[in-house]
Amino acid sequence: MIGFRPAAVTRLALLAAHCDDLAIGAGGSLLTLCAARPGLRVDALVLSGGGTEREAEEHAALAAFCPGADLRLTVLKLPDGRLPATWGEAKAAVEELRARTDPDLVFAPNPGDAHQDHRGLAKLVPTAFRDHQVLGYEIVKWDGDLGRPSVYQPLTPEVAEEKVTLLQRHYPSQRRRPWYDREAFLGLARIRGIECQARYAEAFHTTKLTLDLAGG
Repeated sequence: MIGFRPAAVTRLALLAAHCDDLAIGAGGSLLTLCAARPGLRVDALVLSGGGTEREAEEHAALAAFCPGADLRLTVLKLPDGRLPATWGEAKAAVEELRARTDPDLVFAPNPGDAHQDHRGLAKLVPTAFRDHQVLGYEIVKWDGDLGRPSVYQPLTPEVAEEKVTLLQRHYPSQRRRPWYDREAFLGLARIRGIECQARYAEAFHTTKLTLDLAGG
């Protein structure tokens, strides 16, 4: 497996349509990054869940998934499942996030995601983050939309286990969902690990990647 190491990451931008999307799609990568770079600046935007129990869950969860980071999280109150109807508000929120940060790396939904909120947000991200490396995370669900990702972050067994533990601990409102369990999260991580010759991994989609082969 050929690996590329990005330049030093000191700022992250995280975007999600719903509370728990970031932790499910990129929780292991966040744990890995924050452990390697104490003091990392993390600006996060979640479009829905504000003013509900899910907002409190998200604040506690991201604090745990980004240990030691300078975390700045905004959770809005846009209605779940209605992003096309609130396009203007969502676009303004993404642009406001961009105005306050110039990240080295962006985690956002995958443009091929079947959920209309995820897919809609994915379309908005490159309109604001035009010159940034964006990694589109994946979320397993009944739609059956898992594709063929091109970017992998291997996870140690310890990080994979910690991710699952934190997901179960910090999102009690989601435990009733039939897909929200240890087997689903570790199972997908194991499959992605096989694909990149690791025990576990998270996988991402990217539409553009610029190389610097001269090393300048």
